[in-house]
Amino acid sequence: MALFGVGSAVSSSRPETAPVAAAALHPSAPIPVQGAPVGSLVRVTLGEGGPSVFPLILGAAEFGWNVDLESSHDILDAYFERGGNAVHTADSFAGGRSEHIIGQWLSSRGLRDEIVVASRVGGHPDNPGLGPVNLVRAVEASLTRLGTDRIDLLYLDATADSKTALEDTLATAEWLVDTGKARAIGAIGYTAAQLVEARIYASAGYPRLTVLDVPFNVLRRHEFDSDLRLVAGAQGMAVTPSHGLEHGFLAGRHRARMRGSLSVRGAQLAASLNRRGTRTLRALDSVGAELGVPDAAVAVAWLLAQKLVTAPIINAFAPQHIDELVQGVGVRLSRAHLAEIARAAE
Repeated sequence: MALFGVGSAVSSSRPETAPVAAAALHPSAPIPVQGAPVGSLVRVTLGEGGPSVFPLILGAAEFGWNVDLESSHDILDAYFERGGNAVHTADSFAGGRSEHIIGQWLSSRGLRDEIVVASRVGGHPDNPGLGPVNLVRAVEASLTRLGTDRIDLLYLDATADSKTALEDTLATAEWLVDTGKARAIGAIGYTAAQLVEARIYASAGYPRLTVLDVPFNVLRRHEFDSDLRLVAGAQGMAVTPSHGLEHGFLAGRHRARMRGSLSVRGAQLAASLNRRGTRTLRALDSVGAELGVPDAAVAVAWLLAQKLVTAPIINAFAPQHIDELVQGVGVRLSRAHLAEIARAAE
């Protein structure tokens, strides 16, 4: 982390011809910050035997789409400087440009061994689905774009393929792990029944699905249903929920637009969330005002307070958003806070 300024020495009132002694720093001068950031000491484990990561994974869904290369690198720098060490992308994000941008950043900063790279495959139009051939090709293409020899956490996207037999997918994943191209396997879009089936295959030697991504936030609790929760908990899976801020809504980013002319996305969100969303924002405002943190931090803290949630995946659009997000890792919501937010979101 860069040092903060230490202030200027106090000027002397002596004549210019007289020797000037070095003045002591004023007591109010900023204290220089040295060493590793505090966030680098905060780590959680992604599943059994998985990598240790900061409890907030930086999502890169906007890189190469709404965020250009230079701004993306600024966001990544800000995240790393605050102790973050895990980045999530996908072969389908901006047609692969997101992976390419991350690869350039890792190379230019020399940080490959310091960053846990998580990538989701199955959605790229060149290698769609999770069939053996396309899965291998998709991973190879992702590795090329990322400029690396391995993906630390490979998410298998079942939402992009409902036809390939699970055994075929896991057999291919086994080869990817054995060859070192993937270190751990995660899942998104799998049902509770499929996760049970996957665990049966794991008992026969196939790799375990140790991490689960599910769209989940205070306004989308239904997608992480009771069966999925039960199975994920029984299997000891680490849950890394995506859409934690509901496309920025829970950070209050669309609030100004809701009072005037709305963008297309803002109008869609306002129509779908309606009064429930407005009540939830007010609850986040109230809790945030009491704790002295922004709405985004409260939304992140709410996720981390949920059972099974290990590290949410949160997208950022600008470097200043990182400061808002990482505050949520240090916030501890009381039972009264959680109840207030839950009532508002009903």
